[in-house]
Order: sequence, then C-alpha cells, then structure tokens
Amino acid sequence: MPMDVVVTVVGVFVGVALVAGTMASLALGRLSPERRRLNELVGAGAADAAPLLVPESLAENTDASLERAARWLQKSPKDMNRLRRRMAMAGYRSYEAALAYSILELVLPAIGFITVIYFLGVSGGLAFAMLAAAVGYFAPSLWLTRRIEARKRQIRNGLPDALDLFIVCVESGSSLDQAISKAGEEFALAHPALAEELRALATEIRAGKPRLDAFHDFADRTKVDDVRALVAMLAQTDRFGTSIAQALRTHAETSRTKRRQRAEERAAKLGVKLVFPLVLCLFPAFYVVTIGPAIVQFLRVFVQGTAGK
Repeated sequence: MPMDVVVTVVGVFVGVALVAGTMASLALGRLSPERRRLNELVGAGAADAAPLLVPESLAENTDASLERAARWLQKSPKDMNRLRRRMAMAGYRSYEAALAYSILELVLPAIGFITVIYFLGVSGGLAFAMLAAAVGYFAPSLWLTRRIEARKRQIRNGLPDALDLFIVCVESGSSLDQAISKAGEEFALAHPALAEELRALATEIRAGKPRLDAFHDFADRTKVDDVRALVAMLAQTDRFGTSIAQALRTHAETSRTKRRQRAEERAAKLGVKLVFPLVLCLFPAFYVVTIGPAIVQFLRVFVQGTAGK
C-alpha cells in the first residue's frame, strides 16, 4: 500500500477519534451525576438569583461588554434597570435579554420601513412605511406586556395549589422554608413560572435574607395581587404569633374561590366574544351554503322564463 494512502487513512482515523472523543466527553460531563445534582440544587431561578455562583472575573468582563453595548444603544443604566425589571416579570432575567429587546426596538422599525418602501416606493408607500415603523417599534412592548400578563396569570392560577402543599408540609412538621423549597421542586412541571419564583424565594432565604423581606421582594417581582395578599397575611401572622397553618388554609380557600370566580367570569364572557367570529366568519359561509343553491335556481328559472317569452 502506498505511504500517502496510509498517512491519509491514519490522519482521518485520528481526526474522527478526536472529534468523537471530545463530543463524548462533553456529553458525559453534562450527564454526570455531579452535574445533575448541582443543577437540581441550584436550578435555573436560583442561578439567576445568586450571582455569587459566577466567577467574578467572568462576570466583570461580561457586564463590561454588555454595558458598552447598552451605551452604544443610547440606554442609560436607569433605563436598563427599569427594562430588566420588566423582563424579569416576564421570566427573562439575564442582561442579554434586555439588550436583545433594546436592539429589536431599533431594528424592527427600520426593517418595516425599508420593506414597505422597497415594495411600494417612496411616493406611494411613505405613509404605510411610517405606519409599519410605528408597528415595529411598539411590537416588542406589546409582546412583553402579553408575556407579563400570561406569567401573572400562571402564578395566580398556581398559587392555591402551592398553598395547599404549604399546608401539608407545615402540618407534617416541616418549616415554612422547607415547604417553599418543596413546592419549588414539585411544581416545576405543573406551574413552571411559580416554581421558578419559589426557587428564587428559597434561595434568598437560604442566603440569609429575612423571610418577610424575601416575601416582599417576591411580591414586588411578580406584581400579583394574590401574592401581595399572601405576604400581608404572613406579615400579620409573624407579628401576632398566630397559627401559620390555619392562616394558610384560610388564604388557600380564598385563593381557590377567586380562581373559580375568574374561570366563571371567563366562561360568561365567552358568548359575547363568539358573536364577532360567528357574524364575520361562520354566518356568511352558512348563508352561501344554504341559500346559495336556491338563489342560483331562482336565477336560472327567471332567466329561462324571460328568454322563452
């Protein structure tokens, strides 16, 4: 066998082996028991709520580059903090998410304006181009508002179930902190938004923040009325020394009643909301299918009768 063929075969074998070994090492590293245990203990919400887990040098470099990008976008630190609070209410806690939102506010109007001008021209499409630019500018804000409302609804609907689990844990001898950690683990699939907030709450309490302060931060992050009522109830319970299990049971019944009333309210509004789809979409097609053949037959009879005369 020629030497160049041997060298080529050996080189290909070594390259494939190195690539396969690297990919296998990365996969095994992600699936290792130690990595899974750390992910279970820290969690996505806890990692966002505990910046000390990130190396200081890496955090400084990342923050510096992102801050330079924010300054390039003409975003002051105050505006970025306000935007990050809104993004956190929607479930996006990273600085990169706020930066991407700021970029979209600049890019989408330009894309809409240029697209309309390209297809319609400057003379005939200037007004439509301005309208498209306005829609592109307000689209991220509307999307973020809908995401915030959806997350609030998820937290509001999952809170009664979390309170029931709090009651079970407290009455079985666990502390409220342990009940919060347990609820954060159990509701990861059923109510992921609430589970993320509970994991962040448990992390703050474990880090040494007073429980009431952590609950107040929880209410400020979510902006949900039921959570604010829960925090006020816990504050009164801690101040007067009453039974926390009985207070949680009363609040859980109230929250469950409110959830049922909200469902009944949405069901009552359903008939009114269906009027416009029925009138605009279903009834025209229904009339065409039912009355259309009769009208066609009448026209044929009248036209043939007129022609015969």
